[in-house]
Amino acid sequence: PDRKKLHTAPVGQVFRLRPFHVLVATGGGYAGYRKYEDYKLEQLEKRGIEVPVRLASEWEVALYKSVPTRLLSRAWGRLNQVELPTWLRKPVYSLYIWTFGVNMKEAAVEDLHHYRNLSEFFRRKLKPQARPVCCVHSVISPSDGKILNFGQVKNCEVEQVKGVTYSLESFLGPRISTEEMHFSQAPPGNSFQQQLVTKEGNELYHCVIYLAPGDYHCFHSPTDWTVSHRRHFPGSLMSVNPGVARWIKELFCHNERVVLTGDWKHGFFSLTAVGATNVGSIHIYFDQDLHTNSPSYSKGSYNDFSFISNNNKEGIPMRKGEHLGEFNLGSTIVLIFEAPRDFKFNLKAGQKIRFGEALGSL
Repeated sequence: PDRKKLHTAPVGQVFRLRPFHVLVATGGGYAGYRKYEDYKLEQLEKRGIEVPVRLASEWEVALYKSVPTRLLSRAWGRLNQVELPTWLRKPVYSLYIWTFGVNMKEAAVEDLHHYRNLSEFFRRKLKPQARPVCCVHSVISPSDGKILNFGQVKNCEVEQVKGVTYSLESFLGPRISTEEMHFSQAPPGNSFQQQLVTKEGNELYHCVIYLAPGDYHCFHSPTDWTVSHRRHFPGSLMSVNPGVARWIKELFCHNERVVLTGDWKHGFFSLTAVGATNVGSIHIYFDQDLHTNSPSYSKGSYNDFSFISNNNKEGIPMRKGEHLGEFNLGSTIVLIFEAPRDFKFNLKAGQKIRFGEALGSL
């Protein structure tokens, strides 16, 4: 009996742990395979070869979600806070600079020994003259990055990349009550998209900017506007690189994100910071109550916070180019805003852009 008991205990433990280990190993392996597929697609695109869209099936998305990206992102965040010995800083940061093509000539502090940990290095500030803010155009890029998509919002669907869309309402969540927004009541409309447009003759526009790990990690106000509301969606932390955005429909609706809404001179304006793998930390400078990538959350939940109060009836005024927030690593910013029909983007899909450069104007 003793011998039998010694054998059954370990087998029981292995049986209880096995499903989790299998999911992690399988999901991680599949994520690696997808990375390789993404690399091949990028090479084809560089050669000018049109790549057909192939969307992930439900089981593929479920498999990818089985990878504990939220746990890994929290672990990565703690690792980033560990102070490195002075002698180790230059080789570690130099490897990162070489891997992701970081331009340290633009950094306010070029000396690598100055950055005590990886987190400080990721969040490095730039020299004041490194990113001049365009004064001519009404909307500028809030960050460095790559333009994934832009244009008019049509049929309540927004393109995350060419040919792959997501629902406008799923992304932003239910419309915020007009009591919390200090611009005029939107004219009655049948669709969620029409409800966001507050002025007759206006259209709804969008722009998606992907920040790679080597990009400047802070983001700024893209125009003069007033932020009246914040909506935080806890969620997955899947990669948001262009290959995955092309593969998973409604990727941005699956992932954790912070939606800032308000108004500018032409009506509704919103900026959404989308989390990604190793980007559990989304920090909004004026919002000390925001805490992202918490250990547990309810699927499909969100929490709202209004910046309009008895003491502050207008909300948070932001000037074009003003510091707004930062990511822990690369990620994505989505702008969705209302403007007159003659608004024009000065962009090409796939182009690199830097904070302060023009997105579009009237």
